[in-house]
Amino acid sequence: MTSVRIALAQINPVVGDIVGNSEKIIGCIDRAREAGASLVAFPEQPIVGYPPRDLLLKPRFIESNVRAVHRIAEHCKGIAAIVGFVEPNAEPVGRHLRNAAAYCADGAVRETRVKSLLPTYDVFDELRYFEPGRQVNILEHEGVRIGLSICEDLWNDSRLVPRPLYGRNPIEELTAAGAEILLNVSASPFTLDKNNYRQHLFGAQARHHGRPLLVVNQVGGNDELVFDGASVAFDARGEVIARAAAFEEDLLIVDVPVPGGAPSRANRIEPYPEGMEQLLRALVLGTRDYVRKCGFKSVVLGLSGGIDSAVTAAIAVEALGPGAVHGVAMPSRYSSEHSVADARALAANLGIAFHLIPIGPVHDVFEAHLRPHLGDGPPDTTEENLQARIRGATLMALSNKFGWLLLTTGNKSELAVGYCTLYGDMCGGLAVISDVPKTMIYPLAEHINLRAGREIIPRSTITKPPSAELRPNQTDQDTLPPYDVLDGIIERYVSQEMSLDEIVAAGCDPELAARVIRLIDLNEYKRKQAAPGLKVTTRAFGVGRRMPIAARF
Repeated sequence: MTSVRIALAQINPVVGDIVGNSEKIIGCIDRAREAGASLVAFPEQPIVGYPPRDLLLKPRFIESNVRAVHRIAEHCKGIAAIVGFVEPNAEPVGRHLRNAAAYCADGAVRETRVKSLLPTYDVFDELRYFEPGRQVNILEHEGVRIGLSICEDLWNDSRLVPRPLYGRNPIEELTAAGAEILLNVSASPFTLDKNNYRQHLFGAQARHHGRPLLVVNQVGGNDELVFDGASVAFDARGEVIARAAAFEEDLLIVDVPVPGGAPSRANRIEPYPEGMEQLLRALVLGTRDYVRKCGFKSVVLGLSGGIDSAVTAAIAVEALGPGAVHGVAMPSRYSSEHSVADARALAANLGIAFHLIPIGPVHDVFEAHLRPHLGDGPPDTTEENLQARIRGATLMALSNKFGWLLLTTGNKSELAVGYCTLYGDMCGGLAVISDVPKTMIYPLAEHINLRAGREIIPRSTITKPPSAELRPNQTDQDTLPPYDVLDGIIERYVSQEMSLDEIVAAGCDPELAARVIRLIDLNEYKRKQAAPGLKVTTRAFGVGRRMPIAARF
């Protein structure tokens, strides 16, 4: 035998849908068998979907997943499969569960192997649920020794990771135990440009150990997280010999050379998108899956005529189709004529339903009703925020009446410093661009137009100064520093955890940096009440950033 044919089944599971996920897994097993594969591998935890979080605390959930893996194994005749599942821990000491993978062959579960390294950083909290495995995970398949690892097990190479988090390197242990092929089953979330690092890290390990390395990765959106797929295979020199499609389901058939042999055919290598294209595809996939997996068929969003709502609408249309997107313009007395015109033009360009609901009359009544109770002082953010809250109530009414999921349109820069209104423009079920800095919104808008070969987002929307239009002649820069300056401070303070002194040393104005940092800290209470947002950067506001609200530091 010169090679072994392995199928990498890159699937998009729904968290908790054990029956639906199992049917998808069985379908892939059948397709892989028809393609002549002797082994098919699935991503991490495909039966329950990753991450299942506190569903893991429900005994019936665990029991259902165990029954499912045995049912799946019954279909493994004429082919073997590696299928991740949640395994109860029979030991009297330790956590009750293990993050495991079953080797299924000849109609039964033949062996199970357990994840060794359990991440507890950023969005991960696996030690909350799982007991780490301590064995070396070698499987014998058709006379070939396969070294099996699960996601994080592959990410602890001390030669490439600046500070290893664990005292073990499972890949070194596998090669020392005689593994001839390395196989990793993974659920690795997308962040911008992560694929480049992943390719470097994985390729270097294949080359260092002199073994072919295959990685099958989950694809799809689960709550805030987006998984990009792009399952990949390297030869023993660390060269890519196969790659699955990014941001979509795929079944990649790989002929892997065994020692002394050569593959019997050329493998498929799909390109990985670059730049703004990878960002756009991640946001589209995350939006589509969040909407559909939550049971919605249509969405609604406010169209201000500004660039943020325009980009959000374009993403929604690509994710769901124009018939499923409803845009609502809600001009006030401060709205410019071009704002409504730009919103209407955007809706026409996208082919979506356009609703015009002026809020002036409601705003007048609100102000008159509250005026006796607000004192004689001049108007301030109190009166400005009334407009945002009227708009939020209007959009929520449409959402409630017609079952449309409300998309919020705020970007990361605004969310960072609280340039948004609770129970106003923050209303909604999904914050599509909440992890996209304002300075990245502009090239993303340009890319959307370039990709379409026509003007989707009106040119005037891209070129005009950004404004909330809550008072006469308002622009964002009346309150905020230029967005390139603001985003630089946010990146250093939030993503890089730099101190004020370090930020100033990097060239920022001391007074301005201090003011922005104070705004970021003060507005933690707003972010705790924000809609879940799609994570696309290494440090997003959400489950991966757990800052206290009542704190002084």
